[in-house]
Amino acid sequence: MAKETLISATQHNVLATGTNIKGNIDSEEDFRIDGAIDGNISCRGKIIIGQNGAITGNITSTNIEIFGQVKGNIICKDTLILRSTSKLAGDIKMQIIEIEPGAQIVESTLSMINKGSDAELAFSEE
Repeated sequence: MAKETLISATQHNVLATGTNIKGNIDSEEDFRIDGAIDGNISCRGKIIIGQNGAITGNITSTNIEIFGQVKGNIICKDTLILRSTSKLAGDIKMQIIEIEPGAQIVESTLSMINKGSDAELAFSEE
């Protein structure tokens, strides 16, 4: 089982366990989520979704590490890490992906982003 590591940045946001947010979030800094969010998240730093974290919505970020649950599409401009406790349902676009044994990916398509390409950083509306 993977160990969760704390974010070492000088500034970051934390959504604690037991906290629920309904609405979209836009953040310039790193974001650790241990609560629940029903809405889209855009972050120019790193997002860590803890084991108790649950997201229903699309996520766009530079780096993403998932220990919890996500139901929605993901655009990760650099590295996406799916830990053994993660469960993901949605389409994924990323540059690099790491998947630990035990991670669950359901109803998903995966596609790679070319480094430096902004043209690939959107999902088409179907």
